[in-house]
Amino acid sequence: MAGHVPMQHAKTNVELNHSSLKEPKVVRWLLTFIALAFLALFLVLPLITIFMTAFQKGWETYLTAITNPDALAAIKLTLIVVLITVPLNAVFGVVAAWLITKFDFKGKNLLITLIDLPFAVSPVIAGLVFILLFGAQGLFGEWLFNQDIKIVFAIPGIILATLFVTLPFVAKELIPLMQAQGSAEEEASLTLGASGFKTFFLVTLPNIKWGLLYGIILCNARAIGEFGAVSVVSGHIRGMTNTMPLHIEILYNEYQFAAAFAVASLMSVLAIFTLIVKNIIEWKAKHI
Repeated sequence: MAGHVPMQHAKTNVELNHSSLKEPKVVRWLLTFIALAFLALFLVLPLITIFMTAFQKGWETYLTAITNPDALAAIKLTLIVVLITVPLNAVFGVVAAWLITKFDFKGKNLLITLIDLPFAVSPVIAGLVFILLFGAQGLFGEWLFNQDIKIVFAIPGIILATLFVTLPFVAKELIPLMQAQGSAEEEASLTLGASGFKTFFLVTLPNIKWGLLYGIILCNARAIGEFGAVSVVSGHIRGMTNTMPLHIEILYNEYQFAAAFAVASLMSVLAIFTLIVKNIIEWKAKHI
């Protein structure tokens, strides 16, 4: 009988903890209402406004706005930037996370700090740094001009700026995940004679695939919506260096509200799709 006493105490403690979490119905309903009202005001209402304004002048006006040559050029440039920056950041994130979690070396803390740097630096400041480095009056400006290489006010500058602001997303998702998993499986694989590359592709990568996909989704969303750094280095050249956010800004400043919101609705659809994929990945990761 004595052996059952601790279990009874444990059960009593659990019941007390559960009872302490029970709030009056009024409090629960109030908290739920506040949360839903906040989401409706700052998420649902703006989305509804975007689509209502986009279609307020009719379907034909909407199609004209999104098929305009400048709009198509902005969409194409945004997709090009995403297709270049996201894979590069995915590779960097995996390599950095592998290095930080599997090895001890001098400068590890410095590397972690540098990965966090884009979170601390304003995107506008990041864009100005690229101007100071690669602009006409910048550190490398004269040499680039002599070599007929254009970085700022051209696509390379937009890619560099987007790379900088999206740098941490994949790495920051993978580092805590790989730290929690440890290195026991990799060590066992190496002990059994597998090479480093085989160990990575057959052991490490399957273990981190959901975290990697989650980081890629976040990186993709930021790359599509980046404005500050890209705005500084792009030069706002119509049909050439305007991404979708920059094109929307120009249309809005020219009082072409229907056209601006039409392009914004495309970005909203991409955001909603990204959110759906993100939730699917989170669900998959929890049910493995």
